[in-house]
Amino acid sequence: MKYGRVYNFSAGPAMMPEPVLEEIAAEVMNYRGSGMSVMEMSQRSAAFQKIRDDAEADLRELMRIPDNYRVMFVQGGGTLQFSMVPMNLLRNGTACYVESGAWSQKALAEAKRYGNVIVSASSADDNFSYVPDCSALDIPADADYVYICENETIHGTTFYRLPETHGKPLVSDQSSMFLSRPCDASRYGLIFAGVQKNVGPAGMVIVIMREDLIRGDLDPKVPVYLRYKTHADNDSMYNTPNCWSLYCCGKVFRYLLDIGGLEEMERRNREKAAILYDFLDNSAFFRATAAKSDRSLMNVPFVTPSPEQDAKVVAASKAAGFENLKGHKSVGGLRASIFNAMPKEGVEALVAFLDKYEKAHK
Repeated sequence: MKYGRVYNFSAGPAMMPEPVLEEIAAEVMNYRGSGMSVMEMSQRSAAFQKIRDDAEADLRELMRIPDNYRVMFVQGGGTLQFSMVPMNLLRNGTACYVESGAWSQKALAEAKRYGNVIVSASSADDNFSYVPDCSALDIPADADYVYICENETIHGTTFYRLPETHGKPLVSDQSSMFLSRPCDASRYGLIFAGVQKNVGPAGMVIVIMREDLIRGDLDPKVPVYLRYKTHADNDSMYNTPNCWSLYCCGKVFRYLLDIGGLEEMERRNREKAAILYDFLDNSAFFRATAAKSDRSLMNVPFVTPSPEQDAKVVAASKAAGFENLKGHKSVGGLRASIFNAMPKEGVEALVAFLDKYEKAHK
């Protein structure tokens, strides 16, 4: 690590690739001879329009997004999508949600404000330590969509097999695993991802949506800004977008293309995750909490024999230069978020620290 940087295991905002940060730093005072920072630039300028257009083109290439899908850069983050999804997609008034952790819980609670929500599957019976079986969901004929949180950041589980939706549009919150592995966008009706975990700075969400689902006949009470059609019709420029976040995300898209795309990123992520999970599985002191078959490549929650020991490990890790290993307040324990930008060396250093700690304290 250069510049005195630490290994930051935060669940978000999270690390960004150092080559991207270096490029941004070089342009921050004067973007490509414009005499301005991107932070000062008009969103209507030709320079920024090219930034926006290049970002969308690179994302489309990276994910191989079909032509009948729209890409939108929307403010408000993933949490706002918990409302925008039912506001825009409920026609018959019924939606099916898979309850796999804290973030899908929050989304379904919000959806209940707008219609009838059916919990089609749940793993609440074991504190969301696994992904429920979604191979034979009971989905009513009048359901408007099926919703999943594809990677649960807090509980450290991920979907390796998408639900059978019986032709209903699949909506996926991909915030904490977006661009971590190849994704066939054509299998979804709508994908959204808050960018602050795996792509860029906080304050923006990326929405990838099938065109036939974008509606103009919404309840008149739905605010103009909360209509997907508003963003689609205006190429995400209905109002001033989060220009800085969009610019940074565009840099990350290009970086991912340059290193070999999502196939290469998945290879790196699997390699990193295996190093940490292998250590935890062979430890007599630390224990991973998620079911092996459903373990996230991005978020690794784990515990010691007691909450008191958990706290001691967190304190010792911070003193050793590892940041944000404390587990989420709702579940306790520890959590290492090893998003795309976390280098393999960071995971190896963490394992060396945990191994040394175990030998000294067990």
